Amino acid sequence: MPNQQAIQIWGAGTTRTFRPVWTAEELNLDYDLVPIGPRTGETQTPEFTRLNPKQKIPTLVDGNVILSESVAMSRYLIERYGDASTLVIPTDLATRAREDEWVCYCYGELDETSLYVMRRHGDLKDIYGEAPNSLLAARDYANKHLKVVSDHLEDKKYVVEGRFGLADIILISCLDWAINYGFELSAALTRYRDRIIQRDAYTTAFSANYVQQH
Repeated sequence: MPNQQAIQIWGAGTTRTFRPVWTAEELNLDYDLVPIGPRTGETQTPEFTRLNPKQKIPTLVDGNVILSESVAMSRYLIERYGDASTLVIPTDLATRAREDEWVCYCYGELDETSLYVMRRHGDLKDIYGEAPNSLLAARDYANKHLKVVSDHLEDKKYVVEGRFGLADIILISCLDWAINYGFELSAALTRYRDRIIQRDAYTTAFSANYVQQH
């Protein structure tokens, strides 16, 4: 069992579990990763259900703080533990709003509305049913919004204000997911992703979240 005094991140093996793990690595935090998987029965145990009645991963436990959505978990870690040498949330209102805009956009349009639809009716079709038209529509929708992001990043190193931040973590996680589903990224997105994934924290988090789970 995990150390009850340490930060705990429950869940591994998915795009959404990757985000808080990567954030924790960027912040150089000590944390316990409890690598339970989705739809394995591990999320339905009494112990986990007490932490998260939704019975879904990821879940973050930091003392009395318990969170269960990947964006909220990542933002909490940055606001609680970030500093000028690691990750920070923008302090001025306009920049913070732009970061929120891109985080919401990537999560809403790429994750929930397209890539997860493809997961539901592709990888999980035995549970949610086959829906070929939904798969095609979701792919077209993702390509539309990948172009928007590509155009934005044509002359930029990072999503917001020339600094690595939460929006980059959310976007890169979605780009990795898209590549896994056979999407061909534009030259601008490829350049952007190739640069970001050289970060040591990305490599460590990727290994912890994906490689070591197989």
